[in-house]
Formats: sequence, structure tokens, C-alpha cells
Amino acid sequence: MSSYLLGLSYGYHDSAVALLRDGHIMAAAQEERFSRVKHDPRFPVHALRYCLREAGITLDQVDSLYYYENPGRKLGRIVSTCFNFGLQGFRTFVTDLPDWLTSKVHVRQNLRRDLAAHFGDAWSHPQIDYIDHHESHAASAFFPSPFQEAAVLCIDGVGEWATTSAWTGSRNTLQPLWEVRFPHSLGLLYSAMTWFCGFKVDSGEYKLMGLAPYGKPRFVQVILDHLIEIQADGSFWLNMEYFDYAVGNCMVSDKFSRLFGGPRREPEGAITRREFDLAASIQEVLELAILRLARSTRDRTGLRHLCLAGGVALNCVANGKLLAQKLFDDIWIQPAAGDSGAALGAALAGWHMRQQQPRATAALDRMQSSLLGPSYTDAEIDTALRTQRAVFSRLSDAQLCPTVAQLLAQGHVVGWFQGRMEFGPRSLGARSILGDPRNPAMQSVMNLKIKNRESFRPFAPAVLEEHAHGWFQIDGPSPYMLFVVGVQDAHRLSATPEEQMLDGIDRLKCVRSAIPAVTHVDYSARVQTVGRSAIPRFRELLEQFHQQTNCPVLVNTSFNVRGEPIVESPSQAYLCFMRTQMDYLVLGNFLLRKSEQPALTEVTDWREEFALD
Repeated sequence: MSSYLLGLSYGYHDSAVALLRDGHIMAAAQEERFSRVKHDPRFPVHALRYCLREAGITLDQVDSLYYYENPGRKLGRIVSTCFNFGLQGFRTFVTDLPDWLTSKVHVRQNLRRDLAAHFGDAWSHPQIDYIDHHESHAASAFFPSPFQEAAVLCIDGVGEWATTSAWTGSRNTLQPLWEVRFPHSLGLLYSAMTWFCGFKVDSGEYKLMGLAPYGKPRFVQVILDHLIEIQADGSFWLNMEYFDYAVGNCMVSDKFSRLFGGPRREPEGAITRREFDLAASIQEVLELAILRLARSTRDRTGLRHLCLAGGVALNCVANGKLLAQKLFDDIWIQPAAGDSGAALGAALAGWHMRQQQPRATAALDRMQSSLLGPSYTDAEIDTALRTQRAVFSRLSDAQLCPTVAQLLAQGHVVGWFQGRMEFGPRSLGARSILGDPRNPAMQSVMNLKIKNRESFRPFAPAVLEEHAHGWFQIDGPSPYMLFVVGVQDAHRLSATPEEQMLDGIDRLKCVRSAIPAVTHVDYSARVQTVGRSAIPRFRELLEQFHQQTNCPVLVNTSFNVRGEPIVESPSQAYLCFMRTQMDYLVLGNFLLRKSEQPALTEVTDWREEFALD
């Protein structure tokens, strides 16, 4: 008889559910994809319903549920921090503690209440246990990896106490090595600078990373002299006189603002030279800390493989620098490295460490290319399109990829919806917007007319795995788009004297390579390699595009617009398509041309489409 086990994260941001059957990952999804609330922190009822439906079971058939952190220990950290910060901490204690004592610490009771409200009598629900937050991250990184033994680094904002931790993984066990404790946090340091540069914490960090190559790291020494002390082994200490996040209601103190010449940039305000240079500087400091942490972890453990998780592990620029150092034979990063992936880690920790179940010995991708979300049949897509009164044609399997490859080669932007949805923040060829990387205008067109986001944001290349080294400075697979590497010299173009004079955002005007739409201003790219068996239809499309153009690369960005989650359903995909300037939409075997579609109905209609119980 099969054993089913759930992992769950919710309550802060990026709530998610993962379901295991006999240790095999059956399904995983973030609540935001169903609720349409980006980073939705609420109880993930829709994600849970999906996971149960995917497995064909009811909640009564689930043996255990593991929650991704320990609320009692987290409360202990909050209380201790408040008392350590004197009068300011006491004010926070008085303000925040009642909410914790009456609600946040009682996760088991709240879970049973929510499960009962949505799934029936609470007495039949599974046992609920807590997994410490960094243990959840470590489990999400090591157990799905192809390694039987590995060092593990987890770097994020904060869990219960840990902000950075190191582990050793061997078969079905994880052993902690050391940890850095709150309030000293690389993740919160980076988030503080994100906030100061006018971006939103917990989502704008990607923007800060993308902004960094436009600036000069002239503030590095200022940061090292005043904000953070990094030891030779990577351990670090923050000067909390410059920060307010520990017990205040702001990320930084007035002293931080004075250090960098004035108040934060207002959100949506003009980006100045200061923000460019602050982004470049904090990125360099983060890379320094990560390299030292990785080197000391290798020296201490002697292990030749490394796994990474925690929100900072999504900093693919730092990952690329770490990869280039060749400190380890191989590096594997959890594609859902943030708190959504911690739901999966909690489930895996429960299965392997609490229940002492063995781990598969074969070097397989247990994440299944991260395709762990819902899928839709052609019949379901047909129904959704007819409900929208859409105009479409249906292509045979043999027609589909050659036709779409030709459209892309002609310069059209295509929404691409195929198979199971990705788990994690990246679109990897299932819920994607695609374009021709050779087109110099493609980056600005996709940013401003389709994604509705800042023009400086880079796009990622998806490349046939066997051709990756010929185009990018990478020697192995990168299926999860988690490493930034250089474009090969053979494909780079030298800047003209006029282009060398450009500064700031104007540097976007410089065509730097034969694939300018995916080449950042520093000749780098966030590469996704596509192997022969990982995502078959996306692989076939890349092969057809290569055959028609002699270019094995496509622009691949997530199927959403700024401020919204990636689309989950055919109806969501169609409405996103209609509200942007995409030229074509492909849903399964169905092809839609924008110019043939009827006018979209009132905005209230599509909001009703997204309404959930």
C-alpha cells in the first residue's frame, strides 16, 4: 500500500504544497498560480487540492503533513531579539507579541482548522509535524540532487534563528555543520539594499541583480567598512546601527541613508547613477561572501559536490561566479530555492529523516525538470478557448513545432503553454513567452510591450544542451536557468567608439553579440540548457528553430506580466495573451493569432474568471 506525505509552507510569503508517494515527488505547486495573488502567503487550499487531485487521492489517504519551519523556535527568536534591542525592541514586543501568542505560534491548530474548513472533519486529517526552516531548505537541495554525498549551503533572510547554514548530506541523512544567526543575514543585507534602491523586498532582488552590470562597484569598500565584516572563512557580522529590520518597521536606519547620500529612491522614480552603483557594489559584496563560504565549506568537509538552497541561491550571477571558480566538481541548486521549495524540503526531510526511508541510489533528476504542476488536455483547452470565443486552428504533432519555429524566425513573439506547469519562479518551456534572440529589438519589445516591466531587465536564453558550450562559457548542463555565464567570444561583437561612450540604461542600445536579446551589458546570459529528454516538445521546438536558422537558442521568459504570477490555466494564458502585444499563442496543439481574435470583454469578466472559492 502506498504511503502519501505532504509538505506545506504558508503564513509569510510564497505558500506552496508538495506531495510525495513512497518518497517520489508526485506534485508541487505555489498557491499564487491559482489565487493570482503574487507571493500569496495564505493557506494554500488550491495548491493542496491540485496535489491531491494529481495523485488521485483524498486527504484521508495522507499519512503525514510536515510544515516548513518551527513556529515555537521562531517566537523564541522574536522575543529574544526584542529584549536585546532595548526600548525600541520593547515597543515591538508590545505591538507584535499578542498576534504571535494568539495566532502565529499555533500553526498545528490553525492548520487543523483550515483543513477542516476545506476538507471535512479534523479528526481524520494526517499527523502534523514541524521541520526547522533551514533543514527544509537543506533537504530540498540535497535529496532531489543527483549526489549521494554533498556539502549543502542554505542562505536566505532568516528562518527560526539561522540565516546561513552548512550541512553535509549522505544518502538519506543531513548533518548540520554550523550556522550564522539573526540579525546577521546576507539575504536581509541584499534585501535592505533592494528596498533602498526603490524595489520591493522579496521580489525586487531580481531587479537589483539585473541592474548591477550597469553600474560601477564604487561603494564596495564603504559597505565592507560600515555595513558588514566578512571573515576569511565567510562568516560575517552586520553593523545593526545601519539597519532597522530586526525590531523596526523599516529595512534601514537613518544612518544607512546618510552613508549613501540621502533617502531611498522612491518606487517607480528615476534610476540614478547611485542606484546603478549600489546594485553593482552589493552584488560584488554578496559574491565575495558566498565564495568564501563555499571555499571554507569545501575545505572543512572535503566533499566535491555542493547543493544550494534558500532565497539567495536564486542569485544566478553569484552562482555563475561560484561555478567559474571550480571549487567543486559539480553544483546542484534547488530550482524552487525560496520558501515555496521549502514545502518540498519539509516533505523530503519528513520522509527520509523522520521516517528513515531510503533514498534512490540512481543519479536521476528527482525534480523531473521541475514540471510538477497541473497540465491540461487538448479537450480541456478546446473548451476554455470556446468559452472565450477565441479564434484558433489545431495543428498536428508533426506541424506544430515547424510552424511555431517559423513564426519565431519571422520575428513574432509567441506565448507557449505545454504540459505540466513548472514549480518555482522560472519558466522552463511549459509556461513561457518565446522570441528570436538574434533580433536586436526583442529585449525592449518584450520588456515594454509584453512584460510591462523595466527596460533593463535581461532575458534568458534556452539552448540545445549539446550546443551550449559553443555559444556560452559553460561546460555542463544548466537545466534550471540558475547560472549566469559569459557568451562565447566567437559570438561577441565589439562596441563601436560611439557605443563605448554610452552610460547607464543607454548601454542597452549597444548590440553585443549575435544573440543580442539574451546578452546582458556585461556579455553575460542566464542560461537554460535543454537536454534530449527533459522537456520533449520544447526540445523539439528548439531543434526546429535551429534547423531553420542555424541558431540553437531561443529567448525564454515567464508567461506573465509584471506584478502577476505565471499563468496556470488555458484561460489565464489566453487573457494574458490578449492584454499584451504577443503575436501568437500556442496552447497544446492549438495556434492562435492575435489579429484574428475578438475584442477582449470588460476587465471584470477576466477577474471573474480568476475568482476562486
